[in-house]
Amino acid sequence: MKFQCPRKEFFEAVSAANAASSSRTPVSILQHLKIKAGATGITITGCDGEMWVVRDVACLVEDPGELCLPAKTLTQIVSQLPDGDLELFTLPDHGAMLVQSKSEYRLPTLEAEDFPDVPVFMGEAELKLPLGELRQAVDSVAYAVSTDNHRQVLTGVLFSYNGDILTLVATDTHRLAVRRISKPGIGSQVTAIVPDKALRAIKNLPLADDIEITLSFDSARVGVESTGATVVSQLLAGTYPNWERVVPSEFTRTWSVESDQLYEKVRRAMILAQDNANRVRFKGDGDQIVIAARSEEKGEAKEEIPMIPSNGDLEIAFNGKYVTDFLGAVDGPGVRVEMTESSRPAVFRPAEDDSEYFCVIMPMALA
Repeated sequence: MKFQCPRKEFFEAVSAANAASSSRTPVSILQHLKIKAGATGITITGCDGEMWVVRDVACLVEDPGELCLPAKTLTQIVSQLPDGDLELFTLPDHGAMLVQSKSEYRLPTLEAEDFPDVPVFMGEAELKLPLGELRQAVDSVAYAVSTDNHRQVLTGVLFSYNGDILTLVATDTHRLAVRRISKPGIGSQVTAIVPDKALRAIKNLPLADDIEITLSFDSARVGVESTGATVVSQLLAGTYPNWERVVPSEFTRTWSVESDQLYEKVRRAMILAQDNANRVRFKGDGDQIVIAARSEEKGEAKEEIPMIPSNGDLEIAFNGKYVTDFLGAVDGPGVRVEMTESSRPAVFRPAEDDSEYFCVIMPMALA
């Protein structure tokens, strides 16, 4: 095998495919990328056993063939090379050589025939929407996805479509993020839990925001295919928790504040709060919120921010990172916090949006 390819295009494809590879698996082939050179270009595939990312790159192929190269090593090398054409070819004895100008890297190879084939499946249900809308919706909830692999079902985002409303839900049990999008007639009714890793790969498809994509689902997988790129992933098996029971049905107090000011002040308080489990205290005092944090070693922090209250005299503590994660996903200028008492969960919403997007955050002990 031998081909020449622009470094930039090669790196973009390698990086995308590398997102699907696994460095933790004991299965050596899954730590590699498969590169196949054909008549008009190359195809690069990454796989972790549950997800595949495939990227095509048009380039000059002198000798067709296929091989597998170490994913992490290849990505690191190509990321450091300057722009310009590079050449990759197999060696007569064993391995492959990556060359650009005076730079040469000899890499070990594995047989491509051992690499898992990309599954072929016919989607039983489809959702069609602009990629930009999907990116925005996923970003607005993905921060709440759990990283606890002992609860696999929470390491993804719940997609639920009833023919009219598309709902995305994520939770790590300490917070719950929900995004609803009114999208009548975009496809079939769907209920599926899509792994966060797969959603990141889909978001990185080489397409503009206004390009419509099709998410294809069957009972076990989700797939997206676009020009020059394919993502196929196993869905997460299991039953998603009844998240609607977590959402408070009523509230007695509200704080309305400017989102950018709240973000800046909480982030500053977090400098000290990070030594105290990220605990940040919020106290309603007339038309002000007093924000406080403390560290046994570093001292205490106090910030104030104006607000519009409704029965707002309450002191409550939250994980400051959970608050800034929500604020970072809000587009509008203001947010509203709905509460009842210091021991019960609060609902954070954009001030101008009552139902389409919200985040429920569990409080922390005030001590």
